[in-house]
Amino acid sequence: MDIKKTFGNILKIAPPIILGSAILYWMYRDFDFSGIRHVLFHEMNWTWMILSFPFGVLAQMFRGWRWKQVLEPLDEKPRTRTSIYSIFLSYAVSLVIPRIGEVTRCGILKRYDGVSFSKAFGTVVTERAVDMLLMALITAMALLLQVRVFGTFFATTGTRFNDILSAFSVGGWIITFVCAIAVLFFGYLILRKFTIYNKVKETLNGIWQGIISLRKVKNIPLFIFYSLAIWISYFLHYYLTFFCFDFTADLGLTCAFVTFVVGSIAVIVPTPNGAGPWHFAIKTMLMLYGLAEPQALYFVLIVHTIQTLLVVFLGVWAWVALNFISKQNTK
Repeated sequence: MDIKKTFGNILKIAPPIILGSAILYWMYRDFDFSGIRHVLFHEMNWTWMILSFPFGVLAQMFRGWRWKQVLEPLDEKPRTRTSIYSIFLSYAVSLVIPRIGEVTRCGILKRYDGVSFSKAFGTVVTERAVDMLLMALITAMALLLQVRVFGTFFATTGTRFNDILSAFSVGGWIITFVCAIAVLFFGYLILRKFTIYNKVKETLNGIWQGIISLRKVKNIPLFIFYSLAIWISYFLHYYLTFFCFDFTADLGLTCAFVTFVVGSIAVIVPTPNGAGPWHFAIKTMLMLYGLAEPQALYFVLIVHTIQTLLVVFLGVWAWVALNFISKQNTK
């Protein structure tokens, strides 16, 4: 048994789980969980939750279709179902080790369709750059909407920005600070990994080919459609859950959009499916929109748990389906 390797694996898995668990414990340390059952079976409208599921599935399917499109200019032609299943499974395994999904899906395409791992990984880098650009644009839109919403709030109530800041407790500021440090720490680890990874010339060349593959994509309008459809599906997957509860149903589209953006930024902190940072960010924003803290806590706990179970289900489905797919070399 390689103790050093085992210890290294523990260091990869433990910190994200500990961080997420610590934030959740702090948020729910005085929470009355007895009301969860009542909300789930007597107050929650499950129809809207079920209606949100297809959009959660579509978001991942659009990502699979887009990935297949980006790989084709590199003379890599994975099967559509393999591309989609690899996305399903990558999200599921990231629940155990955050960010490992990118490596997992590249490995699946190499194993089942003979796709070059380095080229596939390069296209993942390209996809992430595109997603970051779209996220920046969406965030800018949310900020504009937020300025207008809070501008009206300040004008009608006379509330000052300092009053909003003072609403955060000392513990809230500590959690925010810890999340920021975690982002910097894990960013540093990722950069170190890339430095080691890129020492191999062939691998570096494959990654570079993947990165520049975007300029060779034949159908740019379709690529743009897939990219927009991914984020629209994610948003609808989240927004429809507002109608599951009486206390969020009337908060409006703007609130849903702003909290969606804040939550998407929060999941940058590498915890399993954003557990902890996502809860904290969404809860805080919902309270700024006037929701009572217990209701906000019910919302984030129920929605995140159910959506995470959907990710697990899709991952298990993909794992089973891949066992019935024959391996082939596309070259």
